[in-house]
Parts: sequence; structure tokens; C-alpha cells
Amino acid sequence: MFKGFFLLSFVLVIAATAAAQGQFETDTLATSQGDVTITFIGHGTLMFTFGSKVIHIDPWGKLADYSACPKADIILITHEHSDHLDPDVIEMLRTDSTDLVLTETCAEKITGGMIMKNGDVDTVQGIPIEAVPAYNIVHKRENGQPFHPQGMGNGYIIAFGDLRVYVAGDTENTPEMKALQDIDAAFLPMNLPYTMTPEMVADAAKAFEPRILYPYHYGDTNTEQLVELLKDIPEIEVRIRQMQ
Repeated sequence: MFKGFFLLSFVLVIAATAAAQGQFETDTLATSQGDVTITFIGHGTLMFTFGSKVIHIDPWGKLADYSACPKADIILITHEHSDHLDPDVIEMLRTDSTDLVLTETCAEKITGGMIMKNGDVDTVQGIPIEAVPAYNIVHKRENGQPFHPQGMGNGYIIAFGDLRVYVAGDTENTPEMKALQDIDAAFLPMNLPYTMTPEMVADAAKAFEPRILYPYHYGDTNTEQLVELLKDIPEIEVRIRQMQ
């Protein structure tokens, strides 16, 4: 009886996890160390699966049932805004072996994380990670304060084998972004008025030429504008994925 009960419980958990992930689009990219699968959860939230590792980026409870999602080996938080830093979800995803990577400002709101400042480079559970500055230059609040001040937010370059993936966080087309090199896949935000216009995303992409460009965190912005702006740049493949 008990054996059957536990088997049934296990099957139900697996089914719930599959159902939770099934509602989201996924892409799989090849690397020198096996495939990495990207789950496009929504807004600024992503999940990467690489071998046995699960990496959550800015997990936010309004977008998914995280009780049915796989636990995190690594969690990366780009900045402290509540749609990117959700302490309740982080605690739900954490285990004793989870590494939480965050900014100094985020560390004021949740404990036990590893702080990475702009420009820091480190290796977490065998995966090289670089922290890239993420900030506004043009878009500001009525009081003149940038929506994302310089020095507070991170984007992250994550090396999955020989595949370098850049998740920009909330930022504009900064000089640091435009100076990046050897980026295979880039996630650039296009959520007005807080991040970039399609023209800004196109400007940045033309500068550092990612092989694959995913606009993300795009809200109601018309993604076809970006496709049109980059239609004559064959080196960059623009992939539009549903980000709820």
C-alpha cells in the first residue's frame, strides 16, 4: 500500500512539473559540453537547464507556479526591483546547495547570496559568469533619476561550455554593452519606458553582433519593429519567443 502511494505521489509530482513547464516556449542550443535548454517564462524571467544544472534568472512568482518547477542549482538576480527580486520564490527554489548570485542592493533584502559587482568575473559550480553593468542613460523618472541608476544592476554573461549567453537585465544600450565580444546569444530588454526602444536594441546588436538575439522583457512593445531594423544584418538571427 505505502509503496503504491509513494509511487503515485512521485508520478504526480513529475506530471505537475511537466505541466508547469509545458506552458512555456523552449529553445535548445548546442554547446561543447552538451545542450542547454532555455525556458522563456516571461517578463525578465528565464530558466536554463544545462546537463544536471538548473539556473533560474530573476524568478518572479506572478509568472509561474514555482512549487512545480525544478529546484535551482544557481539563481541569478539582476537588480532589486520587485519584478526581478522575489524573496518568496527564491526561498522556494533554494536548497542547501543552491548558489544565489546578486547585487549589493539585492543583498540588503535577502541573505546568503554571493555578491557580484559590475565587472566581476567568477565561476559558480563550474560555470563561468561575468557581471555586466546594467543602467539607464536616457530614460528617467520625473525627478530626473534614471529608472536604473548606474552601478546598481547587473547583466550576466554565462558560459555554457563554448556558448556565451548574455542576459542583459534592465538596461539601455550602454557603452559597456556595445563593447562586448564573442556573444553567441543575447537577451536584450525592450520594455518602455524602463529599458530600450527597438532602435536602441538594434543599435546595441549591430555593435556587438550576437549570433542569436532574443528580445525579452518586452511587454507591449512591437517586436516586429526590431525584426525590421535588423533585417539586413544576416549575421544576427532575431528570434521572437513568447514572454508572457
